[in-house]
Amino acid sequence: MLIDMKAMSNVTDYFLICSADSNRGVRTIVDNVEKKLKEIGAKIIGIEGYTEGKWVLLDAIDVVIHIFYEPLRSFYDLEGLWIDSPRLDLPFQHQFPLETKTLKDLA
Repeated sequence: MLIDMKAMSNVTDYFLICSADSNRGVRTIVDNVEKKLKEIGAKIIGIEGYTEGKWVLLDAIDVVIHIFYEPLRSFYDLEGLWIDSPRLDLPFQHQFPLETKTLKDLA
Protein backbone atom coordinates (compact mmCIF):
# COMPACT_ATOMS: atom_id res chain seq x y z
CA MET A 1 0.00 0.00 0.00
CA LEU A 2 1.28 3.44 -0.90
CA ILE A 3 0.12 6.30 1.32
CA ASP A 4 0.56 9.95 0.37
CA MET A 5 2.00 11.62 3.49
CA LYS A 6 2.75 15.07 2.04
CA ALA A 7 -0.07 16.80 3.90
CA MET A 8 0.53 14.84 7.12
CA SER A 9 4.30 14.78 7.58
CA ASN A 10 7.29 17.02 7.06
CA VAL A 11 9.62 14.01 7.23
CA THR A 12 8.63 12.09 4.08
CA ASP A 13 6.28 12.28 1.12
CA TYR A 14 5.13 8.66 1.06
CA PHE A 15 4.82 5.52 3.16
CA LEU A 16 5.04 2.24 1.30
CA ILE A 17 3.71 -0.59 3.45
CA CYS A 18 4.03 -4.27 2.62
CA SER A 19 4.40 -7.56 4.43
CA ALA A 20 5.60 -11.14 4.22
CA ASP A 21 4.60 -14.31 5.99
CA SER A 22 8.04 -15.02 7.47
CA ASN A 23 11.13 -13.21 8.77
CA ARG A 24 13.08 -14.57 5.80
CA GLY A 25 10.42 -13.16 3.47
CA VAL A 26 10.70 -9.75 5.14
CA ARG A 27 14.48 -9.71 4.67
CA THR A 28 14.11 -10.87 1.05
CA ILE A 29 11.78 -7.96 0.30
CA VAL A 30 14.19 -5.54 1.99
CA ASP A 31 17.15 -6.91 0.02
CA ASN A 32 15.30 -6.55 -3.28
CA VAL A 33 13.94 -3.08 -2.53
CA GLU A 34 17.40 -1.93 -1.45
CA LYS A 35 18.93 -3.35 -4.65
CA LYS A 36 16.34 -1.62 -6.87
CA LEU A 37 16.70 1.71 -5.07
CA LYS A 38 20.47 1.59 -5.55
CA GLU A 39 20.01 0.71 -9.25
CA ILE A 40 17.93 3.84 -9.81
CA GLY A 41 20.31 6.01 -7.79
CA ALA A 42 18.00 6.63 -4.83
CA LYS A 43 19.70 7.46 -1.56
CA ILE A 44 18.97 5.23 1.42
CA ILE A 45 19.69 7.01 4.68
CA GLY A 46 18.80 4.22 7.05
CA ILE A 47 17.58 0.67 7.57
CA GLU A 48 16.23 -0.39 10.96
CA GLY A 49 15.08 -3.80 12.17
CA TYR A 50 16.71 -5.95 9.50
CA THR A 51 18.33 -8.43 11.89
CA GLU A 52 15.06 -9.27 13.62
CA GLY A 53 13.05 -9.29 10.38
CA LYS A 54 9.78 -8.42 12.12
CA TRP A 55 9.33 -4.78 11.09
CA VAL A 56 11.98 -3.26 8.86
CA LEU A 57 11.95 0.45 8.15
CA LEU A 58 13.89 1.57 5.09
CA ASP A 59 14.27 5.34 4.81
CA ALA A 60 14.80 6.59 1.27
CA ILE A 61 14.05 10.23 2.21
CA ASP A 62 11.00 10.87 0.00
CA VAL A 63 9.65 7.38 0.70
CA VAL A 64 9.74 5.50 3.99
CA ILE A 65 9.19 1.81 3.36
CA HIS A 66 7.72 -0.36 6.11
CA ILE A 67 8.16 -4.10 5.56
CA PHE A 68 6.32 -6.15 8.17
CA TYR A 69 6.05 -9.74 9.26
CA GLU A 70 2.31 -10.06 8.60
CA PRO A 71 1.03 -10.49 12.20
CA LEU A 72 2.85 -7.30 13.21
CA ARG A 73 1.41 -5.36 10.28
CA SER A 74 -2.08 -6.18 11.53
CA PHE A 75 -1.12 -5.39 15.14
CA TYR A 76 0.43 -1.97 14.45
CA ASP A 77 -2.10 -1.07 11.74
CA LEU A 78 -0.25 1.85 10.16
CA GLU A 79 -2.94 1.99 7.49
CA GLY A 80 -5.51 2.66 10.22
CA LEU A 81 -3.27 5.12 12.03
CA TRP A 82 -2.95 7.20 8.84
CA ILE A 83 -6.54 6.63 7.68
CA ASP A 84 -6.95 10.29 6.66
CA SER A 85 -4.02 10.17 4.24
CA PRO A 86 -4.78 9.42 0.59
CA ARG A 87 -4.00 5.96 -0.79
CA LEU A 88 -2.37 5.74 -4.18
CA ASP A 89 -2.89 2.81 -6.54
CA LEU A 90 0.18 0.84 -7.47
CA PRO A 91 0.20 -0.51 -11.03
CA PHE A 92 0.64 -4.12 -9.87
CA GLN A 93 -1.47 -4.26 -6.71
CA HIS A 94 -4.55 -5.84 -8.29
CA GLN A 95 -2.62 -8.62 -10.04
CA PHE A 96 -2.32 -10.80 -6.95
CA PRO A 97 -5.10 -12.61 -5.07
CA LEU A 98 -5.95 -11.22 -1.65
CA GLU A 99 -6.00 -14.68 -0.13
CA THR A 100 -4.03 -17.81 -0.82
CA LYS A 101 -5.83 -20.46 -2.80
CA THR A 102 -5.50 -24.15 -1.93
CA LEU A 103 -5.29 -26.94 -4.49
CA LYS A 104 -8.88 -27.83 -3.57
CA ASP A 105 -9.99 -24.28 -4.49
CA LEU A 106 -8.27 -24.55 -7.88
CA ALA A 107 -9.84 -27.94 -8.77
